[in-house]
Amino acid sequence: MSEGGFGFPFGGDPEDLLRGLREFAEQQAESVQETQREQFATLTLNTAVELTAAALSQIEVQGSADEQSVALRDAMRVLFPEAVALVSAARQGFMRET
Repeated sequence: MSEGGFGFPFGGDPEDLLRGLREFAEQQAESVQETQREQFATLTLNTAVELTAAALSQIEVQGSADEQSVALRDAMRVLFPEAVALVSAARQGFMRET
């Protein structure tokens, strides 16, 4: 003979089982969301690094050391805000509370 209310084959109250299944599903959904946020943040950080490195590698600096450093600083004035925006988006992905 089966145990539990209403001849439910798993034993226990069907409402308790459904509540447990719902809680389990919610925990799994939260875990998936956290993993997705971490993956997004990691991808965003990697993208910021790769784009900055790629952009800097395209710069052809010439002249004296002082002229070269000025050219690189000028390039970074353009690149840095973009890299910061990407890193900020990644940080929000890491820091976001569920």
